[in-house]
Amino acid sequence: MGVFSKQDREVFINPLSKDNPVLVQVLGICSALAVTSQLKPAIVMGLAVTVITAFANVIISVIRKTVPNRIRIIVQLVVVAALVTIVSQVLKAFAYDVSVELSVYVGLIITNCILMGRLEAFAMNNKPWPSFLDGVGNGLGYALILVVVGAFREFFGRGSLLGFQIIPSEAYDAGYVNNGMMTMPAMALILVGCVIWAHRAWFFKEK
Repeated sequence: MGVFSKQDREVFINPLSKDNPVLVQVLGICSALAVTSQLKPAIVMGLAVTVITAFANVIISVIRKTVPNRIRIIVQLVVVAALVTIVSQVLKAFAYDVSVELSVYVGLIITNCILMGRLEAFAMNNKPWPSFLDGVGNGLGYALILVVVGAFREFFGRGSLLGFQIIPSEAYDAGYVNNGMMTMPAMALILVGCVIWAHRAWFFKEK
């Protein structure tokens, strides 16, 4: 069957498009609203969730047959908490400014609905390799929405991307003003709603 069978490709690709966890299942919305005022923290949060989801899926998939059903949720939480702690320490060591900006939201990855949903719905019933692909696919699907919303908010709210000024000073001299609403959490909710509407209009057209 090869490393990437047709089923494996679907497991990986579907969360990036028609089965995106944020747009279809409306999961992970809280952090999507909280960390997208700028592009950089949105990228870091997306990558962190991707790494944690992928490796948590693999670990749970490996031990799934040895975990008693009545304590499976506790075991899943312990695995996720351990991975979140590792990621948090790595961020503090190598990207301290971003870790400060993300603040408590890195720790709250433990309660991210996407992680627990994939562990319970997929990793507990599948082998490690498909579980890894499922984790990466869903993590990247989540990260994609964060990047789109974060880029839009930073560009129109601050005139920059990744901290680099994109809108020239001449535009401001001519009267251009940044849209302050883009830096507010409410605007993130509106943007996510618009993306959900566009996604469903494209993939779920009425017959």
